[in-house]
Amino acid sequence: MTALCEDICRRHPEFQHVEMNRVPVTFAQTRSPVEWGIQARLTPLRFEGGSKVERRKGRLWTVQKVIHGGQEALYLLTFFLPRFLNLSFDEKMVTVFHELYHISPEFNGDIRRFGGACYVHTGSQKNYDRQMGVFAQQYLRMNVPSELYQFLKLDFSELQHQCGSVVGLRIAIPRLIPLDKVA
Repeated sequence: MTALCEDICRRHPEFQHVEMNRVPVTFAQTRSPVEWGIQARLTPLRFEGGSKVERRKGRLWTVQKVIHGGQEALYLLTFFLPRFLNLSFDEKMVTVFHELYHISPEFNGDIRRFGGACYVHTGSQKNYDRQMGVFAQQYLRMNVPSELYQFLKLDFSELQHQCGSVVGLRIAIPRLIPLDKVA
């Protein structure tokens, strides 16, 4: 997944602001075997505008730091298994692009924000995902080596059977910390 995301961000112009070495790709196990529910999540590690602190109810807060590969991460990209891997190939690609597109164009640890009340997905998540499908199709037409995405054509059981196991990085979601408690 990391190699695929790195390649997307290297090739596709809409994602070239993303520095994947500061976005650890992680996984979490779904608690329930149902097919519906969260597939993936992008966790920003800064507040609006890339701020390291935010005032809530009169108190200053910061986000617990995540150091990965010797530097501070700005985002965590988490895929929920086996649910994510049991999607169709097209749905998996849309999900990857969906989460990467949430990364702010300023790459400052904040999410990409759209105008209006629905600042995360514009006015319509359906339209947002339709655009992510366009980005995914554009990417797949860029002479991408198939070994970067071929594994996504398998579901979780098939991948496990073919590879023996499915492994990945696990990082707990960082907590908000009151600034008066930071050493």
